Amino acid sequence: MKKLIGLTAMLAIISCNQQTDKRPNVVLILTDDQGYGDFSMNGNPRVETPVIDQLAGESVLFNNFFVSPVCAPTRASLLTGRYYLRTGVTGVTRGRENMSLEEQTMADIFSENGYATGTFGKWHNGAHYPYHPNGRGFDEFYGFCSGHWTSYFNTELERNGETVRSSGYIVDDITDKALAFMKKNKKAQQPFLCYLSINTPHTPLQVPDKYFDKYKEMGLDDFNAAIYGMCDNIDYNVGRVLDKLHDMGIRDNTIVMYLSDNGPVNDRYNAGLKGLKATTDEGGVKTPFIINWPGELDSTT
Repeated sequence: MKKLIGLTAMLAIISCNQQTDKRPNVVLILTDDQGYGDFSMNGNPRVETPVIDQLAGESVLFNNFFVSPVCAPTRASLLTGRYYLRTGVTGVTRGRENMSLEEQTMADIFSENGYATGTFGKWHNGAHYPYHPNGRGFDEFYGFCSGHWTSYFNTELERNGETVRSSGYIVDDITDKALAFMKKNKKAQQPFLCYLSINTPHTPLQVPDKYFDKYKEMGLDDFNAAIYGMCDNIDYNVGRVLDKLHDMGIRDNTIVMYLSDNGPVNDRYNAGLKGLKATTDEGGVKTPFIINWPGELDSTT
C-alpha cells in the first residue's frame, strides 16, 4: 500500500493517535461544481450562505486552496492524500475515473483504527467492486457512483450495492442518511468518518421551488436561479449536520471540513477569478477550504 500524505495523513494521525475514548469524529463535506464565488462570504451579492459563512468565521480558513479542474481527480487526491496522477485517475469517463486498487484511502486507515466509515452522495472513483466505495474502506455507502445523476427527486440510488428509492430532494435525502449514520455510531459509542459528498450545484438544474423562486424574484435568469438555489440548499443541509452534532453532544469532538471539487460550470460571479470548471485558471481550481475543530484549532485565515 502507498503511504498517505498531506491532509489525509494529518486526519488519520490526529484521529487515530487520540485516546480511545477521545478520538474525534470526522465529517468531510465536498460539493460539486461550487465555485469560489458561490458564497456570500466571498462577496457574492446574490447568493445567501449564512451557515457556511459563520462556520468559516469560526474555523481555519484557507484562502488559497486549490483542487483539480474536474471532479474525479480531486476526489482521488482527497481520498488518498496523493497527486491524482499517482492514483491512476486521469479523467472523468471511460474508466479514467477508476482509482488504482494499490491506493490506500483515508477510509482504509480510519477503519483499521476502529472507526465506522460511511460515504453519502456522489462517488465517481469507480462504479464496480472492488473500485466501489464498499471496496475502498467504507462500511456504508448511499448514493451513486457515476459522475452525475439525471434526476434529483425521488430517484433510484444505491445502498451498499442494492438499488433503492430515494425520498424527496436528493441532497436532503443523502443528508438524512448521513445524519442517521452519525446517530447510530454515537449511540454505539464508536467514532466515525462521515464523507458527505453533495452532488450539487452540478447540473441538471433541479432544486425545490422555494429555493428557485427566491432567486428568480431577485431578477436572476433560470440557470443562475437554480444554481444559487442549490447553493442555498447546501447551506441549509450543512446547518442540519452542525445542529445534529450539537444535539448529540459531540460537536466539540468532531472535525468538520468543507470544500468543493472544482470551479463553476457557467460564467457567473466568481470573485473576479479567471476561468471555469475544466480550466487550470484560478477560477477553475480555487475553492474555500474550511477546517473546524472547536477548542483545538484557532479561528485563523
